[in-house]
Amino acid sequence: MRIIFLLGLFLSLIQLQAQERFSYSIPDLQMETTSVWQTIRDIKFFEGHGYQVNLPKGELIQDMIKKSKAGEFGNDDYPILYQFMEDSVYRESDYHKGIANLKARISFLEALVGELSQANWNWGFMTFETYQIHLTLYGSGGSYNPENASILLFTNTEGGFKNYADPAYVLIHEIVHLGIEASLIQKYEVPHAMKERVVDTIVFHFFGEKLPDYRRQEMGDNRLDAYTKSKEDLGAIDQSLVKILQEE
Repeated sequence: MRIIFLLGLFLSLIQLQAQERFSYSIPDLQMETTSVWQTIRDIKFFEGHGYQVNLPKGELIQDMIKKSKAGEFGNDDYPILYQFMEDSVYRESDYHKGIANLKARISFLEALVGELSQANWNWGFMTFETYQIHLTLYGSGGSYNPENASILLFTNTEGGFKNYADPAYVLIHEIVHLGIEASLIQKYEVPHAMKERVVDTIVFHFFGEKLPDYRRQEMGDNRLDAYTKSKEDLGAIDQSLVKILQEE
């Protein structure tokens, strides 16, 4: 009985350790206001690259979008937006279904990151000891911050996620973004459309069996496709990028 007990305790500790790689949270009012503010600030970028973004409804938001497109939106608008979010928009309960669905996929996501950490790519894919996942009802489907390995994950009040029912699809996309930021994107000064294609290509080939419904975005620069036809080609993706970028 003691052996069985110790084995159970050992397995529980392994599971707890695995799940500690990811922290996840419901945003507070300030965090969500900042998310909305940043989305409005960058609205021209999102629209210019074909992203569909979610924002609160209302005349105030539309006026702020117009200001942003005219280059007149800035820090002075933040307190006005904060008051609007506090009075008319933010409710913590709106995130409860999303956080529950996210929690259910953490163990699966940990397994995917474990596979990435063992990938023997000589160009150097980076995995992090911890990843912070913050939910939001606004912005695009997801975004990442390489400075602190944090990910902003869009959900809705019904607990759904953008483009996929399973949040692991969006999260692994952002995790790959974090993993290639230094070794590929910054090193070779990869433009945005090609960056998205690199991420999609890695996820598509590396996790084809685990994430069978993963789709490559139409907005990506598809010149990379000719160089990366299989999982084996990912080891030379840095060389492929150099060839493509030299063509420009």
